[in-house]
Amino acid sequence: MSKYAAIRKFVQRHHGFVPKTGWIAHVEEIRGLAATRTRRSPRAEPCPAEKREAIEEALRHLRLM
Repeated sequence: MSKYAAIRKFVQRHHGFVPKTGWIAHVEEIRGLAATRTRRSPRAEPCPAEKREAIEEALRHLRLM
């Protein structure tokens, strides 16, 4: 299972929503976990503040953070 699929599955089971892959990438970027972005424009869909903690919890649970 891919990293993003595992994160999405965890968040859905524990928080009742499926995060967009862009949200996961944004949280990784904020936490310094993401590789360098290839584009210079601002993120099209930044992660909403109220969803960020659920994604961070998934990253901690999966030991990615």
